[in-house]
Amino acid sequence: MPLLDLWSSNPATIAQLSIEQILATAGSGSLLDNSDCSHELREYLQQVDSQRLAAYIDRCLTVHFQKSGLVLQDLVNELGRRLDYQVTNGRYQGTTNAIGYYGIWSAQDGQAIIIEVKTTDAYRISLDTLARYREGLIKAGQVTSNASVLIVVGREDTGELEAQIRGSQHAWDMRLISTDALQKLVELKEGAEGPEIGRKIRSLLTPREYTRLDEMVDVMFTTAKDVESAVEAEVLKVDDAEQDVASVEKEKGTWEFTDSELLQAKRDEIVAALSKKEGVPLIRKSRALYWSPDHNVQAAFTISKRYLRKGGPAYWYA
Repeated sequence: MPLLDLWSSNPATIAQLSIEQILATAGSGSLLDNSDCSHELREYLQQVDSQRLAAYIDRCLTVHFQKSGLVLQDLVNELGRRLDYQVTNGRYQGTTNAIGYYGIWSAQDGQAIIIEVKTTDAYRISLDTLARYREGLIKAGQVTSNASVLIVVGREDTGELEAQIRGSQHAWDMRLISTDALQKLVELKEGAEGPEIGRKIRSLLTPREYTRLDEMVDVMFTTAKDVESAVEAEVLKVDDAEQDVASVEKEKGTWEFTDSELLQAKRDEIVAALSKKEGVPLIRKSRALYWSPDHNVQAAFTISKRYLRKGGPAYWYA
């Protein structure tokens, strides 16, 4: 049975499969450019949650299997989509008639990032070759002149590659990040509320001069405050169900907090129910916002416990 049909009819079975088993189930099982396997695998990855993407990435980096590097390429590009980039997948194998790149991530502000994916920095990367890819894409009109290159490396021990970039003429056009750090940015963005957080997180991935650290501090501060406010807004509950919120805060100054994991578990149930009703998978955009992979179905989920106070509302929403 094709991967997407099995995923739709029996997602629990797919959840038990490793990424190499999923690859074997996709199309013909042969991961080639423009193949049915490639199309089905990429469509499947757009429908799963970020935690599952993280597990697949870890599997690609810790267990060697055929085409694991190519699967990692698709997984990294999917992380770009979770950061709200418009992603154009590149080729698995370079050809003489096509510009070699693994992906292009385009932001709404016009900034584009050309993606290079490496499982390790055990061997030197030709930065000149990456620069030629960039120049070729600029000449072809696929990216603008302010496009940069982001090298995504599976291992965190990247000292030699960092030095290679730092000491080259391409230092202002290229940046380096590990898959682990990229996943953390996705997790941070999905746990936040305001759309401004996504823009600030994306700004970290483009080359910038950080002699003055104000902008980096602003990204960290704004993100931390947004996540803190989102958590407080959801878990703040009154201690005395017979009194209203204002009187409890004034007279007692005590609050009862509902475990955020319980709130998220209830949200997950609601998301699953709506997903089934609409017939589309819903993936997480932020803490309370979800959308389908094509963004045609969008929904907000706000959670409240039930209040028993007489004469008051049964539920409260911020």
